[in-house]
Amino acid sequence: MTETQAERLEFALEPTDNERLANLAGTFDEHLRMIERRLGVEINHRGNLFAVIGPAAVAGQVETLLADLYKLSESQVIDPERVNLGMQEAGMEEAPPPPGDEVMIKTLRGIVRGRGNRQVQYLKAIRESDLNFGIGPAGTGKTYLAVASAIDAFERGQVQRIVLVRPAVEAGEKLGFLPGDLAQKIDPYLRPMYDALYEMMGFDKVNRLIERNVIEVAPLAFMRGRTLNESFVILDEAQNTSIEQMKMFLTRIGFGTSAVVTGDITQVDLPKGVTSGLRHAIDMLSDVEGVQFTFFQSRDVVRHPLVKRIIDAYESRGRATD
Repeated sequence: MTETQAERLEFALEPTDNERLANLAGTFDEHLRMIERRLGVEINHRGNLFAVIGPAAVAGQVETLLADLYKLSESQVIDPERVNLGMQEAGMEEAPPPPGDEVMIKTLRGIVRGRGNRQVQYLKAIRESDLNFGIGPAGTGKTYLAVASAIDAFERGQVQRIVLVRPAVEAGEKLGFLPGDLAQKIDPYLRPMYDALYEMMGFDKVNRLIERNVIEVAPLAFMRGRTLNESFVILDEAQNTSIEQMKMFLTRIGFGTSAVVTGDITQVDLPKGVTSGLRHAIDMLSDVEGVQFTFFQSRDVVRHPLVKRIIDAYESRGRATD
């Protein structure tokens, strides 16, 4: 970043309160590091004196965001989810990726690439880190791009197998009334990942790889007790895992394995009183080295434009009735 592109914006958060400042910054400044990664700025602070280094417009937005969060810190615990929500409500976008930094994946149907900054950064994060979380509403490409990345890693010889996993949680329906054993009952829940595989690799090739157990599509319960080496593992609909299930899944990661966890924390189908393992993981792992989070928003929806408007309507009504 050159001098003409960046400025240093200094400000103070008042009143000085060390407990509130610690709440705002997070453990080891994890909340500030999260904002830095998302917006492409540098944040320094000593006590209540802050300095933001970055593009002038973005630096000003960061000052407003930190001031708003500092007000909330008096009565609320600031966590990564609250920081992310603050950026969403302020309409703040991530810094655009550098030219030539885009990940492109060749599939049977053509080239898969990110549509918009967030998808571009998501694909790049998947290629660079062993564990990635894609979190956001339906239609933002979380699962589709994860499957494309899995196929790319397999085709380039980086992994020996692809494992696609989903929790067996009913969204208002009862698995017990469906015919067949557990694997057959869970099959409809795994259909979106099958569809993505068929589209990008072809029906015949996918079925051959499934028969050879090179591609495995399984309910989360089948993962217990296993260690997955040299694999690309995707946990879809992760908002429907319990804390124990999420920990169990994450500890299956072996040598040479990449894992992507996708989900929408606004669409939890768990029994009342059960904490989502995805929500818990956001809090627990946000500052762990080698783990990256991509938070999608309604503006990232790449389906029919009506889907974005529906998501916005539900979110605004939800805030109004909270």
